[in-house]
Amino acid sequence: MADLFRDEAQNGEEAVREDAPLADRLRPRNLGEVVGQEHLTGPEGAIGRMIAAGRLSSIIFWGPPGTGKTTISRLLADAVDMRFEPISAVFSGVADLKKVFATAREHAKLGRKTLLFVDEIHRFNRAQQDSFLPFVEDGTVTLVGATTENPSFELKAALLSRAQVLILRRLDSDALEKLLDRAEALTGRPLPLNPAAREALVASADGDGRFLLNQAETLYSVNIPEPIDSAGLSALLHRRVAVYDKDREGHYNLISALHKALRGSDPQAALYYLARMLVAGEQPLYVLRRIVRFASEDIGLADPQALIQCLAAKDAYEFLGSPEGELAIVQACLYCATAPKSNAAYTAQKAAWKSARDTGSLMPPQNILNAPTKLMKEIGYGKGYAYDHDVPEGFSGDNYWPEEMQPQSFYHPADRGFEKRIAERIAYWNDLRAKARG
Repeated sequence: MADLFRDEAQNGEEAVREDAPLADRLRPRNLGEVVGQEHLTGPEGAIGRMIAAGRLSSIIFWGPPGTGKTTISRLLADAVDMRFEPISAVFSGVADLKKVFATAREHAKLGRKTLLFVDEIHRFNRAQQDSFLPFVEDGTVTLVGATTENPSFELKAALLSRAQVLILRRLDSDALEKLLDRAEALTGRPLPLNPAAREALVASADGDGRFLLNQAETLYSVNIPEPIDSAGLSALLHRRVAVYDKDREGHYNLISALHKALRGSDPQAALYYLARMLVAGEQPLYVLRRIVRFASEDIGLADPQALIQCLAAKDAYEFLGSPEGELAIVQACLYCATAPKSNAAYTAQKAAWKSARDTGSLMPPQNILNAPTKLMKEIGYGKGYAYDHDVPEGFSGDNYWPEEMQPQSFYHPADRGFEKRIAERIAYWNDLRAKARG
């Protein structure tokens, strides 16, 4: 399988065909030309330090598409004079890996070390990942894997323990502008864009350098006599689809950001993350379920209407569907973001559940038990029960806890919103209870 890459696998500078894609023609020739990853490639970065020491450890590059994972890996091999052997986990299996390892071992006997670059390494299953371990361990290969997925979820701990995880950042606007400048210098032609359209082109790439250069190449291929504006650019090109895997880390990152923005009472940020999820194709009912949970966990009785608003939004969305029903989700989101916050009910639940597990099967006091049979009455069930509505204040102050257990306090209302009134009621009842028992 490595033969598929043989033309690309030779170290040193190579002649690039004039008809090659623009992104390929602009591929950096040394690590100093890599843009946007200076935190790794600079003198104080992990890669910079490895190069200065002349020795590479195994690496997992984790980052979005189009940020330079493959390019940096190739340049690393050049910088420390190693064979560059690339494979793709999409096309390779165990048989292909065995051939790669056998070849690397033969080169090792001749004193030639091998950098094995594995693109999309997260696509290898657990057994395939295990096959790397002995060859990484004995130095037959130095493994450099590239993945767009969180290695913590996708790669085995045994493999991660033998490699450094280095995070590549999405390219910022300055880095993307440098790529456009290089494209113009290489072609000798300015991009046919006015300043606003150029800014829109950079934004449309969403941090993906490869996508940006492909867009630029499309612009060069079209005969545009005069610079076009943002509207003309939008009509000619499409935006990059937002990176969002609904069952992977992007999904969990955004729902976490939404929850934290709601908890932090920032309606603008909450609405932004809500939009990010829905625009990217998240199921609206999933988002609604999380907002309903938020209403119970982070608002609770500080504003009892929050849960009602969220359930009404669910009914409205199920009745209207998309896109009309999405406005109801927005309303629920904004209501929760601007509501007073309290996690007192959530904290009380956890404390009560723990107490229930710890105390087992303690019997409630007999006076608060029903006595539907003669025997139960004879042995004291219900004896001495004080009916609260028959006493002053509608409050008897009776004891409701098992005899073997001291009264507990699980719920502590916050001094905010409706819970402030609840706290006043509880204090009032506690005072009456103390007087009744005194």
